[in-house]
This record gives sequence, C-alpha cells and structure tokens, in this order.
Amino acid sequence: MTTAFVDGSVIIGDGRVLEHATVIVEGEKIVKVAKGNVNIPEDAQKIAMDGQVLLPGFIDSHVHLCMDSSPDPMTSALSESQTMTALKAANFGRQTLLAGITSVRDMGGKDGIDLGIRQAINYGLIPGPRMLASGKLICMTGGHGWQFGLEVNGADEVRRAAREQIKAGVDIVKLMATGGVLTPAVEPGSEQLTEAELRAGVEEAHKAGKSTATHAMGTKGILNALRAGIDSIEHGVYLDEEAVSLMKERDVPLIPTLSALFNIESKGIEAGIPAFAVEKTLKVKPYHLESIRMAREAGVRIAMGTDAGTPFNIHGANLSELKFLVDCGFAPMEAIEAGTRIAAQVLGVDKELGTVEEGKLADLIMVEGKLLDNIEILLKRESIRLVMQGGKVVKYA
Repeated sequence: MTTAFVDGSVIIGDGRVLEHATVIVEGEKIVKVAKGNVNIPEDAQKIAMDGQVLLPGFIDSHVHLCMDSSPDPMTSALSESQTMTALKAANFGRQTLLAGITSVRDMGGKDGIDLGIRQAINYGLIPGPRMLASGKLICMTGGHGWQFGLEVNGADEVRRAAREQIKAGVDIVKLMATGGVLTPAVEPGSEQLTEAELRAGVEEAHKAGKSTATHAMGTKGILNALRAGIDSIEHGVYLDEEAVSLMKERDVPLIPTLSALFNIESKGIEAGIPAFAVEKTLKVKPYHLESIRMAREAGVRIAMGTDAGTPFNIHGANLSELKFLVDCGFAPMEAIEAGTRIAAQVLGVDKELGTVEEGKLADLIMVEGKLLDNIEILLKRESIRLVMQGGKVVKYA
C-alpha cells in the first residue's frame, strides 16, 4: 500500500518546515519527503493536504493508562476489579491514539495490566499507541505510589525488585526518589529511596539493557537519582543549579508533566479532588514553574509528558501539555519538538520515530490550521484530521 500526502506544509520535527511538500509512504515506512514536483506511483492513494499541516505522530513520555482521570484515581483503581481496569485502559489507549499520540511511555501500572495492554496492542488485538511499559514502580515502604508499587528497604531489595520487573518484561524500571502529590501523608519534597538504593536499581536495569526513570520532586532526591545514573527525571519540581548542571552535563532529560499540575489546580476541591492533593499542588506550583524555566534556559532537553490519568488529566486530551509549555515561554515549534523528536529520544526510538524523514516509520498526523501561529488548534480533537500509525490510517475525518 502506497500513500502520498500531496502539496502541503510539513513540520519535520527538528525545527524545519517544508512548504508545498509531498510525503510518500510505502508499507509502514516513509520513502520520500520532498518539495516541488515529485513522481508519485500510479497506484498510490493520494491525500491532498489542502493547506493542512503534516507532522510526526506525537509521543507522550509519561502516562498512566491504568488510572482513569477521575477526581481520586488512586482510590478508583484500588476499588475496581482487574477486569474493569484492563477494559478502561484499553479504551484509554484507543482515545490516546485517535487524538494523535501514536506512542506513549506508561509510567506505572496496576497488577501487570499495562504489560498486557502493551502486548494486545503489539498483537493488533486492540488499537492503541506504541507503548513502553514500566510495570510496578519501586518505592520505599510507605513511599509515594506504594498502593501499586513494590515496597523495598535497602539496596538489595531494590535490586531484587528491579530484577523481578525485568523478568516480567518491563521496558523501563521506574524508581521513586521522592514523595509526591497523590499519596496521602507524603511530602513531595522529601527524599525517599536513597542514592545507594537508586544506584542498585539503575545498575540492574542497565545490565539488562533497560532504561530507568524516576519520580523526583524534591532537590535531594533529584540529586540522588542523578548521581545514581538515572536516565530521566519525571516532574523535577524543586530543581536547583547543581541539579540542572548535572542534567545538562549528563544529558538527562526533564519530563515536567504540567498537565497534572494545572488540571488539579483548575478543578480543585470543588470537583472532588482530595484536599491534600490540591494543597500540595498549590504549594509546589511556583517552584515547578521556576524549575522548568531554569532547565530550559540551561539547555536541558525537555520532553512532553502529561501524567495522563491523574485527576481530570484525560486520556486523549494529552496535547494540552503543548499549550502549557507555550504558556511557560516555549515557542510553538519548541513545544512540538518536545512532543516529537525529543520525546522519541527519551523513549529510545528516535532512529524510527519522532521526525518526518525518509526511512522512518510512518507515524504521521495531519492537522487543520496554522499550527505554528496557534498551538491551541491541537486542543480541538476535530482539528486532528488524520492519524497514521505504521503506514496504516487509523483516523481520517
């Protein structure tokens, strides 16, 4: 099957824009990206772009498909059956794909359901984004996310937990360096797993060729994780100059997950979000925004990640994150790169995805409107006119 996207604006994903360009897809790959007159195979399905914009499928570096975006999603997930969680997760995956997010990194599931959803998507049983899964998070006893995680004490227990998750088939080992917002009686800025514990988990993951990520809000926990060799910092609320310097030196990306912050703040206690979560969110907000500014100005790579599944952070509304980045000072093109090329690097799939280039997999979306003039176009799902994944059109409206 050959498809030709004809005569339109193409955002490559690396800062370049090609006008009046044609992109040809054969099978699952992009075989031609060029401006001007292009020889198009006679049997190709031609899609006239007619002023629309073609760009890479977006990549969300931090989602939770096992969480349902309800006011209290932790309690919701704990109270429902595995079957219900799995069915919800499958639906959330479909909604995410149709919204133009063709790949995700799931950063904490329930009872291995995320691993099963990944397998079902890979087998073609259900529609959904390409998916990397982290399985059960690894936390200290009573630490952030303990309800779904493996609770450990000491480096040896972390090592064992990491090995168990690698055995289960995870793509990423997730380690909890600090407290967080959605776990009661836990301080977001507090250190949790120690540097030695984090290092044990990182070593085991890297030995197996797996990447690592850490939930890290507080400064000391962030520094512990960086010194331990972590591969990405999730949230990064209380960054300081030392942390930013280490991230830049070691090329460790930041995934700020602004959607979690702003959705909790905007909905509040009145919408049923637990008071402790709202109070902690309001407390960390100014530090979080300042940390993002520091990281961006220092040249730290910043990738799109939403924390979708947290309160009112709806699966399928992921692209709101790009608006939040723009509101924080990012240019629209910077925000788009955060959700394409840089996110592909975070997932370790940048040789296959993240830019519109010959030889890469044809994960593409077509958007109606002048996207670089108004990033909020992406907030309207009807603006996403076409979604292609691996050369197959999964949405065309």
